Amino acid sequence: MTTVGALAPWLGGALAVAGAGVAASRRRELMVRWCAWAVGVPLITGAFWLGRPGAATLAVAAALIAAAEYGGLLRLPRTDRAVLAAAVTGVVLTAWLAPGHTPRAFAAGAVALTAVPLLSGDAARGPHRAGSGLLGLAWLSVLAALVPLGATGLALFVAVSVADITAYFAGRRLGGPRLSPLSPAKRWSGTLAGAAAGVGALTVLGAASWQTAVAVAVGGPAGDLVESMVKRGTDVKDTGTWLPGSGGLLDRIDSLLGALAVLILLG
Repeated sequence: MTTVGALAPWLGGALAVAGAGVAASRRRELMVRWCAWAVGVPLITGAFWLGRPGAATLAVAAALIAAAEYGGLLRLPRTDRAVLAAAVTGVVLTAWLAPGHTPRAFAAGAVALTAVPLLSGDAARGPHRAGSGLLGLAWLSVLAALVPLGATGLALFVAVSVADITAYFAGRRLGGPRLSPLSPAKRWSGTLAGAAAGVGALTVLGAASWQTAVAVAVGGPAGDLVESMVKRGTDVKDTGTWLPGSGGLLDRIDSLLGALAVLILLG
């Protein structure tokens, strides 16, 4: 069984190797991204090192930021954004403190998100607000899966990141048919290469199983397409500008959300 302690040297080594490659390339955008990783990876690893409390804290922080970005994308009122953030946070905390009641926490959040436009009497935008809120709850609540996964959750995050990077460069170099009209820049060649690289990363990190392999190979690209659908529907390129080299947090964790959703379905 993989542990955070066993993963830490691999992550440190990968950062060092990537840093050397970025320095050799002298490309500013890659240097900016590497600096963001150099800060983020130790923080994420440290959170998982603390066990379930650390993973829950990390998931709650990600949920709050992601809910704010999602609400901004869909132009939801502040009340809806606050209720969405509270609902997703409630699901995550329930997964930590009372895991047997997680479905009830999800249902309570769905009721609250539907009630907000009902109570405000918003006939014009009510369906949009309720539907967007429920989609956000379903999409972001999968962060609760990070709490029981432990080191496997950290390995999954690394694997989908490796898959994303590989898919980007392989797709540009190999070309071929587009993956989806939702994301014209993505190619099947890159997606398949990314899936292979992601599963390879899982194997190296000692977290490979048929469930995690399917989560990375299928769930990762699906999560990316979900975000592309939302962004295209709102005519927005990035979910934010605060994360160097990545835009917003949702731009960084979209594949992870998809992988977590598939992993939940596969048990």
